[in-house]
Amino acid sequence: MTITGADIKKAQLKQIPKPAWQIALKFAMSKRGTPYVWGGTSPSGYDCSGLMLRAYEKAGIELPRVARDQYQAFDKKIKWENLKPGDLVFFSNLGHVGMISKDGYMVHAPRSGDVVKEEKLSPWRRQAFVGAVRPDPKGVAQSRRLVEVKTEAAPMSLRATF
Repeated sequence: MTITGADIKKAQLKQIPKPAWQIALKFAMSKRGTPYVWGGTSPSGYDCSGLMLRAYEKAGIELPRVARDQYQAFDKKIKWENLKPGDLVFFSNLGHVGMISKDGYMVHAPRSGDVVKEEKLSPWRRQAFVGAVRPDPKGVAQSRRLVEVKTEAAPMSLRATF
């Protein structure tokens, strides 16, 4: 059996836990196309806060049930200019919540008659923006470390044969 630098790098990557926000975002994105259901928190349908509740629950982070309480559960608020994937964004007097999926986009359950979808943050959304929270602040540092390890070259001089 031979262990190479590439094997060591794979092992390093496995030791860094996946950030909770990535797990939550993957869950929310996997629900695209699911119908909006007022009060919904299940695969048969979600409302906006129900989707966020289940997404972060999947990642091991407990959130309150409704958007207003989700916003108020976190002391630190995030400004529009500092939004990152996984952040929960709140609109319209805390009546709606979505999750940043990538720069300039969010995933959310919009309204009755619609489905969970990823949508560009429009100028209207900017006007209706109340604030944002980051349920997984440790995940930002974990993400940076994952990127560092992924971009580092695998150790070339190490090779062991058993």
